[in-house]
Amino acid sequence: MGKQASIVLFVLAMVAVVVGVDVLFFRHHFWPRLLVNIGIVVVFAAFYFRFLKRA
Repeated sequence: MGKQASIVLFVLAMVAVVVGVDVLFFRHHFWPRLLVNIGIVVVFAAFYFRFLKRA
């Protein structure tokens, strides 16, 4: 149960970062927003596979 809770919190943090960056910086720019969102997801995925998958 603890691992599932940490994954849920991790995904919620990722969603919060993506939405926050969208609203603060890229509100009216579609392509830069899409690229930055993909980059954020890739960084979060790399962090997950590096540190959290083994826990």
